[in-house]
Amino acid sequence: MDIAFHPFTPAPAPQKLPVRLNCPFCYRPHPLAVRAAAAVQAYLAGQTAWQEELGRGKMFGVLVVEKDGHTGFLAAYSGLLAGRNDHPYFVPPVFDLLRPDGRFKQEERKISGINRHVEALEHGNLAHALDARLAALRQARDEELSAARQALKAAKAVRDELRAAAIPGIEAQLTRESQFLKAEYKRMERKWQADEEDLLRRQRLLDERVKALKAERRQRSEALQEWLFAQFRMLDAHGEEKDLWQIFREAGRSAPPSGAGECAAPKLLQHAYRQGYRPLAVAEFWWGASPEHDVRRHGHFYPACKTKCEPILHHMLRGLDVAPNPQEDRRHSPQEPEIVYEDEWMAVVNKPAGMLSVPGKSDAPSVAGWARERYPDAQGPLLVHRLDMDTSGLLLIAKTGEAYRALQRMFEAREIRKRYVAVLDGTVQADKGFVRLPLCPNPDDRPRQMVSREYGKPAVTRFEVLARQDGQTRVALYPLTGRTHQLRVHAAHAEGLDAPIVGDNLYGRPAQRLLLHAESLSFRHFKTGKPVHITVPPPF
Repeated sequence: MDIAFHPFTPAPAPQKLPVRLNCPFCYRPHPLAVRAAAAVQAYLAGQTAWQEELGRGKMFGVLVVEKDGHTGFLAAYSGLLAGRNDHPYFVPPVFDLLRPDGRFKQEERKISGINRHVEALEHGNLAHALDARLAALRQARDEELSAARQALKAAKAVRDELRAAAIPGIEAQLTRESQFLKAEYKRMERKWQADEEDLLRRQRLLDERVKALKAERRQRSEALQEWLFAQFRMLDAHGEEKDLWQIFREAGRSAPPSGAGECAAPKLLQHAYRQGYRPLAVAEFWWGASPEHDVRRHGHFYPACKTKCEPILHHMLRGLDVAPNPQEDRRHSPQEPEIVYEDEWMAVVNKPAGMLSVPGKSDAPSVAGWARERYPDAQGPLLVHRLDMDTSGLLLIAKTGEAYRALQRMFEAREIRKRYVAVLDGTVQADKGFVRLPLCPNPDDRPRQMVSREYGKPAVTRFEVLARQDGQTRVALYPLTGRTHQLRVHAAHAEGLDAPIVGDNLYGRPAQRLLLHAESLSFRHFKTGKPVHITVPPPF
């Protein structure tokens, strides 16, 4: 009996089962996945010992499965929960690295011992004593040598007076005295130098020991990581195994990232394959407070991460009937940009949602490609700025190199004013204001962006509320900077508007489309000097 399998009671009718597995990177959770997630959330609410950790936030996942006519679900959490990876309600890890007698824990204990040794050598009594003795020695040396130099100066003044007196036979005596005093000073310098060099030698020996330990620690850590990734042998639906090294190298990556294979979705699929279940629907949800830098909302469903999970799931989903990624399907939409303004130097188009601004990795159509075909004699990069694929609205196209450079300068000088309209999933209390949150790419989950005051670039958005209705807020957004996903993160982040844009698959909840539209552009024509104001109302 599999204690990680939880049957649905009552059992769903066969016609209510998913026809094929949803794409884990862009989906609306199937009703059975929502039902499974609610059961997991009820279970979590009853685990009083976990509440503090759960309050800090964690990603959970569910996989609806079927076997021999029985339908139920599996549950998993990413990483560890309460320091363990073997809670019986959830599926087991792909590889149990916490086994006390296992190689990982044994080697981890050795590395921890090296860490303690390094800490003791760098910050222990010996290091402090050597630093203190060296500082005291240098102070005493400087004081004694300074006093000796003063004495030499005073003795020289006396000798100069005696020489001036022209006493017969005294010159040879004064010369001997001068030579003796200078030699004594040199001996004093050499003694201090020898004492200092002895302390410095002892410090070097300590530093060399620390460097050797750190090199051993690095070598052991790298070897352990290499061994560990080889133990994560991921199955696909055909039963073929590949370890993480194989998977990530085939994906063009030099090495798997830390924590690969320990997210919820890979753990769920691995257990389903091992137990002979047929996967029907997968979903992952966040439970608890949002991380400080990222945007995760309590109870919301999220796509699988790209950095760790995309290569793994690309392998693990082979052999399953999986729905195509809706975002990739939309990229091949037959829609074309609509020209809303044009002269001999530039054009402004209304980009449809779901169309790329510039070519991506696939052969999906883009505004840049469309513009290159429409204006074959145009010079330069054509697109003066970009919009996210899911955002609709106005884009500027330069037909000449002169126009491109002029419009770029105007963007940099903030002489081109942009207004966006969005519908937010939540009620914004303030009527207007500014959001100032610095942004940078999330290294663990590209293309998501994160708030970072240490690494982020300044990002500023002005907003004003246009309407509030039925738990949603219609806003006008004015980006004063142009960072990737700026409006989406500033809307969703708890320190921003705390209300994600409706349909935001990355920072909020999926819907039919992202309700974000670049509504207007206003600027003074770089050639004619006349004001240009172009507006296209949002289609929502």
